[in-house]
Amino acid sequence: MTVLPYAEKPVDFVIPEPIVGEVLAFTPPEPKSLEETGLAAQEVEALLLKHLLTGGSSTGRRMADVLKLPFGIVHELLRGVKAQLLVNYKSQAQMGDFEYELTPEGEARARYHSDRCTYCGAAPVTLSAYIDSVLKQSVRRVRPKLSDLCQAFSDLSMAPAMISQIGQAVHAGRGMFIYGSPGNGKTSIAERVIRAVSQHVWVPRTITVSGEIIRVFDPANHEEAPLAAGSAILSDSNFDRRWVRIRRPSIIVGGELRMEHLELTSNPATGIIEAPVQLKSNCGALVVDDFGRQRMTTTELLNRWIIPLEKGYDFLSLPSGRQIQVPFDQLMVFSTNLEPHKLVDEAFLRRIPYKLEVSDPTPREFKELVKQWCAKLGLEYSEEALQHWLEEHYKKPGRAMRYCHPRDLVNQVKTFCEFHDLPMVLTSKGVDVAARNYFAGL
Repeated sequence: MTVLPYAEKPVDFVIPEPIVGEVLAFTPPEPKSLEETGLAAQEVEALLLKHLLTGGSSTGRRMADVLKLPFGIVHELLRGVKAQLLVNYKSQAQMGDFEYELTPEGEARARYHSDRCTYCGAAPVTLSAYIDSVLKQSVRRVRPKLSDLCQAFSDLSMAPAMISQIGQAVHAGRGMFIYGSPGNGKTSIAERVIRAVSQHVWVPRTITVSGEIIRVFDPANHEEAPLAAGSAILSDSNFDRRWVRIRRPSIIVGGELRMEHLELTSNPATGIIEAPVQLKSNCGALVVDDFGRQRMTTTELLNRWIIPLEKGYDFLSLPSGRQIQVPFDQLMVFSTNLEPHKLVDEAFLRRIPYKLEVSDPTPREFKELVKQWCAKLGLEYSEEALQHWLEEHYKKPGRAMRYCHPRDLVNQVKTFCEFHDLPMVLTSKGVDVAARNYFAGL
């Protein structure tokens, strides 16, 4: 199905078929010509002129490296702008290259482009190329197995039934609610969801839409995974350097989330447009932590995402007012201390088909966690101290156990022993001191 870059009416994105095994479903090939980049000559020429305006002068190979395009393409374009009397040869460089500088006419043209947008980095990719990449790398294409989930959560103490439930949601490529009391590891679970889908994906540094530059690659949220030197799979000479190889993204937003984070935002000083969090999380996971405590109401978030969650696409508005249709392709994870039905209505809940309650640990699970943390922190475990802990600090005060308590209190017992130069042993006295520090006011 053809996906229109500018859609007047909704266009359904085809749900990708799953891939069996670790398959490179998408690799951006190096363009051999300007036509293969999908860009107009004027777009690349504007980047070249702005680069010269910023740097003063530059060789063709240096500009090709900055724009992440093959030298042959850049060389031909530089011949064109020289013919337009926009650049001059400043000096000759090696291997048939030249040092270029702007003419007065070229400087005026460069300033005109810079006034609209100061961006002069890697050449962008087209929206249609980006859409194609998301469909080919969709998180729905990968079907992790139980062993993948067990590996992803190997550093957490989790019941097999819980791992199974999470695995079903990841396997289906659908969203999930993770809810329960604070301190039981909801955020830790949410952070690890995408680990079960271990593939790398390619994202463009920037996208161009009708001459506007949208920044997609975000070092703050994307973990770059460059190819190893001498990789037998790919090399710099046969993939498009306008794209970046990253680990499947896992973006976490919390109480700071506002409506503007869900829309394209333009920097008035530079003219560069920043992609919203859902676009940056495509082919990965988007975790809304502490759901219900954002700066926007749950109703606002519901109204903004209810259609994208169902249809798999989103509409974003450019500063010019034009709308573009983009994929909405990620594992949506909502983590909250509240029961989902108290936050959103039934219509929204239907679109998040998996609900996972993270309950309190059983006494047996609690004991195993205490043992694990004692071993990890170098404390000698004591059954007597544990029974004292359970009786005095849970049963008598009627306090609920949490998965975080063994880690937090055993750490405090370790600190107590170190400070007082005591044997590194879990003792009733050490537990009492840690509990007094930890539970005061709770």
